Amino acid sequence: MGAQGSSVGSVSAIRGPVERHRAAAADLRARYARLPEGHRVRLAKPTSNLFRFRDSADRVSRLDAGALGEVLHVDPEARTATVQGMTTYERFVDATLPHGLMPHVVPQLKTITVGGALAGLGIESSSFRNGLAHESVLEVEVLTGDGRLVTATPDNEHADLFAGLPNSYGTLGYAVSLKVELQPVRRYVALRHLRFADAAGCAEAIAGICRDGSHQGEPVDFLDGTVFGAGEQYLTLGRFTDEAAQPPSDYTGQRIYYRSIQSRAEDVLTTRDYLWRWDTDWFWCSRALGAQHPLGRRLWPRRYRRSDTYRRLVALDRRYGFSGRVRGWQGLPPEEPVIQDIEVPVERLPEFLDAFHADIGISPVWLCPVRLRNPAGWPLYPMEPGRLYVNVGFWSAVPLVDGQEMGTHNRRIERLVADLDGHKSLYSDSYYTAEEFDRHYNGPAYRVLKKGYDPAGRLPDLYDKCVRER
Repeated sequence: MGAQGSSVGSVSAIRGPVERHRAAAADLRARYARLPEGHRVRLAKPTSNLFRFRDSADRVSRLDAGALGEVLHVDPEARTATVQGMTTYERFVDATLPHGLMPHVVPQLKTITVGGALAGLGIESSSFRNGLAHESVLEVEVLTGDGRLVTATPDNEHADLFAGLPNSYGTLGYAVSLKVELQPVRRYVALRHLRFADAAGCAEAIAGICRDGSHQGEPVDFLDGTVFGAGEQYLTLGRFTDEAAQPPSDYTGQRIYYRSIQSRAEDVLTTRDYLWRWDTDWFWCSRALGAQHPLGRRLWPRRYRRSDTYRRLVALDRRYGFSGRVRGWQGLPPEEPVIQDIEVPVERLPEFLDAFHADIGISPVWLCPVRLRNPAGWPLYPMEPGRLYVNVGFWSAVPLVDGQEMGTHNRRIERLVADLDGHKSLYSDSYYTAEEFDRHYNGPAYRVLKKGYDPAGRLPDLYDKCVRER
């Protein structure tokens, strides 16, 4: 997949998008300034990948940033792109692939925005070598909580903000535009699915592949895993290639990607289809909505087989409680949503999975190795630089029995992750006390940044947003 056409770098080619961006950024800043004092401000977004569902609160003003969703410039020679903060990764990838390039990390779901992946963290199967999604951001233009438009880089006067934006979830400011590193790609990704009978063997293989960047003499460009049960786990190794040994598979129709992992030792996808292999069925979560039933799948329009459709359906169910009422009619106990991504050091992965299978029981489960690129780390999500972690993702619901209260299972996971020297993402329900939250997410450093960039508290506080407001 070589570069096509001429460079987009001439002034005449980029003047239009840049001028539109400046106007949109100035308009956003002016509208922010006009919002009523005393109201907390939140972004108005057409889609969301957060799972903190809440009713509309009083004294909250919505700031529409929908005009900031454009890819402004792709520079194939420098291997960089400048994008607006609300640009989805679907649009971002569509702009870079024709140049034979992609972002270093492309989060799994099409409607995750580049600004959202900066503020809320983003991970994928290239993270064992490229770190988290925000680690390929070179500079970011931010509308701060105190109403300024500033450009933050790792070494300018706003370097503290640059380092503090990851895991701040829009509580310090909003990314208006970002300059992002890109990497070259090839036409296809060839896959190998390796089965392991126990978590210890799986963890050992993860450590070895990440150390060597290869397996049995073949380079590994992508690495993730799927756990179907305590005795059945797979690692999927991806390798860029320009030649496909077989016709590439298509998992956007009747066939379902995650099911192929158990039945095929090898596979080939186009690079674009590989990047979005999990989106069509929201990993495996579409099965709860009937999209994997053979009849339902034939009737479900292909254009609606995507994560944002499923997320809207879940939001409706959370709002109106359809599934809870059905369980009540069936005499079944209520369920607690357990929708989380956590990281534990690779050597602690078997302990986590053993306890998870025994206490929680959700399957399948996703595995994604990650090692930070930045040797200094990131203050609000303090993973240890140089240490290999494994992200474990699980998204389902667990029955509440014998009088268990809502939050029982999520609290158990939070304690387990802390005991194993791990971390938990904050896109879903959290139950930490204020003291625990301060300890896990560097509360003192956050308060310094909050005072510097949002002293009047126009944006929500991080603990309030991620824990209190459920």
